[in-house]
Amino acid sequence: MAAITLNVNGSDHQVAPSDGEMLLYVLRERLNLTGTKYGCGEGQCGACTVLIDGHPRRSCRTNVSAAIGHKITTIEGLEQNGKLHPVQQAFIDEEAFQCSYCTPGMIMSAVGLLASNAKPTQDDIVRGMNGNICRCGTYPRIVAAIQRAAKSGGSR
Repeated sequence: MAAITLNVNGSDHQVAPSDGEMLLYVLRERLNLTGTKYGCGEGQCGACTVLIDGHPRRSCRTNVSAAIGHKITTIEGLEQNGKLHPVQQAFIDEEAFQCSYCTPGMIMSAVGLLASNAKPTQDDIVRGMNGNICRCGTYPRIVAAIQRAAKSGGSR
């Protein structure tokens, strides 16, 4: 594939991906944005979640060619001017992680959820986070973090 331009975290990046290369590998291996994690490789665990035009997408299942012309946001792109995104801060405040491997994907899914539903119920959060797996089982704290972020205007 010829060189392409991807808009990632508000900046344009020139990359020359392989034919059929998935967005996850371009982000991690070519752009050094390693916050996006490889989990299952099948789009089932949510560890690789990024936002594309504000919507959560599994980067392990998204061909890089499908991201051309779209705004891609990774966990690294949420912080602004040295201030964490409200969802990031809520995850810290609620201690909503243990090993933290799933945390970037969880946060990206939560940001997408709050962008589409600023005042989700607990059931909305559970449905919205379906498909994001936490092997440590911190789900109650994750839900509490999303509720906290929603109360603080977490959709930024």
